[in-house]
Amino acid sequence: MRQWIEAMRAERYDVAWSLAAKILGERDPATRDQPGAPYHQRWVWDGRDFEGRHVLVRCYHGLGDTIQFARYLPLLADCTASVTLEAQPGLVPLLRDVPGIAVVPFDPTAPLPAFECDIEITELDFALRIAPDATQPAYIKATRAVLPRGTIALCNGAGGWDAGRGIPEALFKSLCAATPCITMMPGPSALPVLNPTGCPLDMEVTASLLAGAELVITVDTMIAHLAGALCRPTWLLLQAEPDWRWNPGRPDTPWYPTMRLYAQPEPGDWATVIAAVARDLTSHLAKTTER
Repeated sequence: MRQWIEAMRAERYDVAWSLAAKILGERDPATRDQPGAPYHQRWVWDGRDFEGRHVLVRCYHGLGDTIQFARYLPLLADCTASVTLEAQPGLVPLLRDVPGIAVVPFDPTAPLPAFECDIEITELDFALRIAPDATQPAYIKATRAVLPRGTIALCNGAGGWDAGRGIPEALFKSLCAATPCITMMPGPSALPVLNPTGCPLDMEVTASLLAGAELVITVDTMIAHLAGALCRPTWLLLQAEPDWRWNPGRPDTPWYPTMRLYAQPEPGDWATVIAAVARDLTSHLAKTTER
């Protein structure tokens, strides 16, 4: 697994896909999409040919994972008879306009029966052998919310998957002093934001707010992926050893061309990250004012 992570971060995709193929070849076919196993631990694609076939894309991971790999859906549709995406219900309104696919809500208690070929959405880069930066940069659309000029969207919480990705809300207070801000967190916020009651749990509203913001500053969570898929300027705040998809030694990422990475220099050191963001924000706002 470590070799695969290093290959992905180094953008040596041929190496990463070779490692994935080796793992696939060693798997027991009887364990494919095994009922009873947690969905996020299942593997789905068995390597079978999908060209010209009816394909079901299952979404067994988080919302951010689905958004990240949705970039591959039009490319999959180009080489298959049909593509049906079984997506988390909240994402259906955002993904139903992806060309060439049909979108249905995923019900974990009653998943769709198998098609000619089933693939889990996070397997698509491997199945198609297509690098992330060879896909369309902006692949999700949203109506832009009307917000005051220079409004920044902030997200400090990472949910229950990895609480260590989150940042104490109070550390964002200095950022709010510089320009109008909105929070992308659900529930009330103690920050001086334009929406103190929080962001509604509605993906279309969330996407609209991100699309209307001048800049998005967020920890590693679904908000980061949605902002990136909308091609919004996004500053991503990362742990010293982040998730596999981010290279902490680089300020950019092939997954989202409008994203800038800020990784902790040492585990737990959010203060240095916020200080760097504050400095860059001052420069960013100065340039924005000059426009």
